[in-house]
Parts: sequence; C-alpha cells; structure tokens
Amino acid sequence: MSCESCGMPVETGRYCAHCTDAEGNLQAFEERFERMVSWQARREPDASRERLEAETLDHMATLPAWRDHPRVVSRMAG
Repeated sequence: MSCESCGMPVETGRYCAHCTDAEGNLQAFEERFERMVSWQARREPDASRERLEAETLDHMATLPAWRDHPRVVSRMAG
C-alpha cells in the first residue's frame, strides 16, 4: 500500500506519518507541497525552484489526495 499523499509505502491507513499532523489528519496542501519541494531540493540542489515546483505538482497529480486539488488541476490544464 502507498500513501495517498506522497506515494511512500504505508502498512496501515491512507497516509504516512510525514503527511499527517499530530492528530493524524492530512496536512494542508501548501504545507505538504512546500515539504515535497524541499525534499526534492535536497536531492537536486542545482535544480531551479520553478522546475522543482513543476515536478512536484506533476507528481501530486498522480496521487489520490491531491489530483483534484485546484492548484494541481490548473497546472495540468495549463
């Protein structure tokens, strides 16, 4: 099973510990987006912010938690 928010493996539930708050609720889109962009920036320090954001939105479009979010939908339509 994979986290519906980031795609990481999970054993139980819909979301991994990285994608939830202290109460187990899914983090807000902007918080999750920024964390995912930051993670990518650590992996690819020479990449532009614009590229990292675009790649993150492309990835989020494949995930059940975000594929219908307005920011993801507008990216895919544009």
